[in-house]
Amino acid sequence: MGAEKKWLFTLFTAAFLSLMIILSSFTSLTSPKPFPSIVNHGALYPPAFAYFITGCRGDKDRAFRLLLAIYHPRNRYLLHLGKDAGDEERRRLAAAVTSVPAIQAFGNVDVVGKADYVTYLGSTNIAITLRAAAIMMKLDDGWDWFVTLSALDYPLITQDDLSHVFSSVRRDLNFIDHTSDLGSKESDRIEPIVVDPAIYLSRRSKIFQATQKRKTPESFKIFTGSPWVILSRSFLEFCLFGWDNLPRTLLMYFTNVKLSQEGYFHSVICNTPEFKNTTVNGDLRYMIWDNPPQMEPQNLNISDYNKMVESGAAFARQFRANDPVLDMIDEKILHRGWNQAVPGAWCSGLKSWWRDPCSNWGDVNVLRTGPQAKKLEESVSDLLDNWNSQTNQCNAATEYTQE
Repeated sequence: MGAEKKWLFTLFTAAFLSLMIILSSFTSLTSPKPFPSIVNHGALYPPAFAYFITGCRGDKDRAFRLLLAIYHPRNRYLLHLGKDAGDEERRRLAAAVTSVPAIQAFGNVDVVGKADYVTYLGSTNIAITLRAAAIMMKLDDGWDWFVTLSALDYPLITQDDLSHVFSSVRRDLNFIDHTSDLGSKESDRIEPIVVDPAIYLSRRSKIFQATQKRKTPESFKIFTGSPWVILSRSFLEFCLFGWDNLPRTLLMYFTNVKLSQEGYFHSVICNTPEFKNTTVNGDLRYMIWDNPPQMEPQNLNISDYNKMVESGAAFARQFRANDPVLDMIDEKILHRGWNQAVPGAWCSGLKSWWRDPCSNWGDVNVLRTGPQAKKLEESVSDLLDNWNSQTNQCNAATEYTQE
């Protein structure tokens, strides 16, 4: 071999070795750890949340984006796309979920495979919520609160912020907006007898209403309020496996009530002596309603951003798909990159435009709070002050206003 060829061979060999070293280094920086960090639960550690995210046909991308915006290895997640979405859309959602390195490692996200039809005005909403709670009870014994969200919602805080604020909250408390002042709802929603065909038909159909009405019950008191709740594990255990027959009695009654999700949990908790004084009267949601109120709140946009941020709410609803205000929340509050989870203290990777910082992780039991934590803390503190000032929260019939 000539001197020139030897020199070229040496040059190419050195270049090849250098490339391999660079690629090896790059892989070690971006690949997830082979084993996840140990998740510790209990009174000595930050609280954990069980999130139930619901959607319908066409909501795959919205549900996945919401999941990334509220993801944390300490929590548990269950996603349900209604039967109208179709099996293919559910499979694509499941594939998107398993593509996230942290979710692969921690295995704390599930997608309901055998979905149910959901009728907005009917009782199937309660059925799927109770089913979700039962599934999450079986899958994970570490979570403290059960949170209901839809694909139209979005968070206004990070999960580190939420866990930090709720670390100082009694874990048997329930954040559920409620009132016994039914007003016009008594004649419009409680007395009419409705049937949800999705309970017994294999196709989706609208509810139908009987010509006659029934009197408001006397053996228990009806409460109503926001359908979006943050419920304690102990209360849900009572609803699912409780020693008292009340949850099942009320379930049968609310099967024929219009918008049963606005009254079932509220009535169960306020008619149960063991739980009626665990009700914090607020749902920690930011919504804007028309006046007079319609069935759904207004769609939020960039013009609402400042009010949302200052509200001290944990979540907001509702948003159009990919509305620019969601990008603003990602950038200014969540600091979340495209198609990435929200970085927290548990993320140990370097942040850049091509690298997901949550592809590597450290101690998932450590929290790092941001500026929104203070606003949420003030909001929760105000709610707890109101709760502490009343000896029987459910008998204080504050009027439920849609604002």
